[in-house]
Amino acid sequence: MINKSSKREMRNLRRRNRSKRNNVAHPTKPRLVVSKSIKHISAQIVDDHLRATLVSSSSNDKDLQKDIKKAKTKTEISTIIGASIANKAIKNKISEVVFDRNGNSYHGRIKAVADAAREAGLKF
Repeated sequence: MINKSSKREMRNLRRRNRSKRNNVAHPTKPRLVVSKSIKHISAQIVDDHLRATLVSSSSNDKDLQKDIKKAKTKTEISTIIGASIANKAIKNKISEVVFDRNGNSYHGRIKAVADAAREAGLKF
């Protein structure tokens, strides 16, 4: 049997998640969505109004494998992905995005992607 305090906590958690989910779409800027798994990390820039992915980069990409093999940690790989997504975005004339961390905390690999994208010229 579930006690009342855990039910209340789950209800509050669902409400908080709902309120954040509704505020993701920006009227003018596309989103930079970062997804991670245990082994890999990927980033994509999505336009919610067109419902299309404009640019994507992943640790599975063939053209990045040479750089990824030189990296020693997953955080270094995340930095490579952040720089790659920013360079591709700038080539496609995308300069400003909204950062969507996809429910992950802004720490470690997610922060490394964001910092590398900022350093490469992408504005949040």
